Amino acid sequence: MDELLLMGSSALKKIALDKNAKEYLLNNKPLYQILRKAANRYIGGETLEETIPKVLKENNNGFKCSIEFMGENIKTEDEVNQATQEFIRIVQGIRKQNLNSTISLDLSHIGLAISSDLCLNKLYQICEATQNDIEIIISAEGVERTDMVIETYKKASKKHPNLAITLQAYLYRSKDDFQDLIREDGRIRIVKGAFYTPEGHSIPRGKKLDDRYLDYVDQLLSKNHKCSIATHHHEIQQEAKLLIDKYNPDNELYEFESLYGIQTEQLVKLKKEGYMTKLYFVYGHEWYLYLCNRIAEYPLNLFRALNDIVE
Repeated sequence: MDELLLMGSSALKKIALDKNAKEYLLNNKPLYQILRKAANRYIGGETLEETIPKVLKENNNGFKCSIEFMGENIKTEDEVNQATQEFIRIVQGIRKQNLNSTISLDLSHIGLAISSDLCLNKLYQICEATQNDIEIIISAEGVERTDMVIETYKKASKKHPNLAITLQAYLYRSKDDFQDLIREDGRIRIVKGAFYTPEGHSIPRGKKLDDRYLDYVDQLLSKNHKCSIATHHHEIQQEAKLLIDKYNPDNELYEFESLYGIQTEQLVKLKKEGYMTKLYFVYGHEWYLYLCNRIAEYPLNLFRALNDIVE
């Protein structure tokens, strides 16, 4: 069974990166509407206006949140400008509704695939809109972009201390990247990693990866460095609780983070136990990659997706 789940996970990650499949879906209205039913479980909506009421509801339930406008690999400056303005709209929405929320984004959504300078300029525009008092978390991308992502973050964080970055624990290279990034003041968001990688680039799921993940959390908490423990893995959450109890960090220094729609009952329990918690919302029309990666994390969710489609 485990071997079949791994095979299914790998296949879904490859499908997620298939640009032809994505374009076919986006241009096939009946198929789009069918799969959208499966995506609804995991996304805030297709617009910011759909998402904000859900964020406000979860704020009222005691959860901090994060909002991301989905998209990546943008190839034209017009699209980059539109995406930048949408992220600025998120900033305005957070202020207008007084939301307890951060912002998350892919750098390739604001021009990294076109030009590093263009991306940096757009990131500065978004940061300036926040007036440095709303945290902006740079999301992880494929291993081929890791160097550019880290370089852009380090440049921008010198001007904007509200920037944070995501580290993928499954990448072998992250051990060195971590030692570099921990010198910066911005929050480090630790994820296991969900993207397909070429052979030899990442640690397979299992105890070795779990131990590596927890080692990063341990180092961050022991040094009073801001961190986000972004995982749905129950055992890792329990071990992280022990580390938090051991180091007793201030509340603003850490948070348990879960993706909206996935095992939120665990996050509810953590909140009730007094730990800092956060729900991660995404919205937009570019949900194909996101849906594939959510199912790839636990391929048996494919049966839940089928049930969502037929209900």
